[in-house]
Amino acid sequence: MPAGTARTLETTFISTDRFDQRTFKRWVETRPATDINHYELADGRIVMTPPAGWGHGEVGSRANRNISDFVDKHKLGKVFDSSTGYDLPTGDTLEPDVSFISSERWAKGPHVGRRQFLRIVPNIVVEILSASTEHRDRGEKKKIYEANGVDELWLVDPTRREVTIFQLVGGRYGQGRRYGIRQTLRSRSLPGLHIPVRFLFS
Repeated sequence: MPAGTARTLETTFISTDRFDQRTFKRWVETRPATDINHYELADGRIVMTPPAGWGHGEVGSRANRNISDFVDKHKLGKVFDSSTGYDLPTGDTLEPDVSFISSERWAKGPHVGRRQFLRIVPNIVVEILSASTEHRDRGEKKKIYEANGVDELWLVDPTRREVTIFQLVGGRYGQGRRYGIRQTLRSRSLPGLHIPVRFLFS
């Protein structure tokens, strides 16, 4: 493989300047309406990723629908899509593909205006892997979610058609449990939620 070929496949860009959550939010607010990229703040640096392909969006929509239907039916809390940002206690601001906050955690707050990033650590975060994000999702972002006490992290892999669920035990995620296309995943944070993995993929 010629030198630099692998790099051309990587479409995530990271700033050299450093920001805190307040200056990051001000910077995001200056972006023009025509800018459709996604921005997160990790370890003080802005990370930009371009819009994902329709396959990524479809898997995210299926995951959101399956979780939302269960949560709404049992009145367990709130489910958010990929447009929702979280100001996390570590100083990072991330935007997971799908997230769930329990009613108990939501009630404790803190609450912010509807145009603000949430400041509540979600119980469940779902990240849909893609060529440009898989390395960050499995590495840097997983560590951030772990450090902030996200109870459950789902990494959904459309290429392998599988889901790996990491559960926080003693402040660590451990190896995680992998569910293949013929299996049914289960959530510790949402007892009774059973999703056949095939339901997440077309």
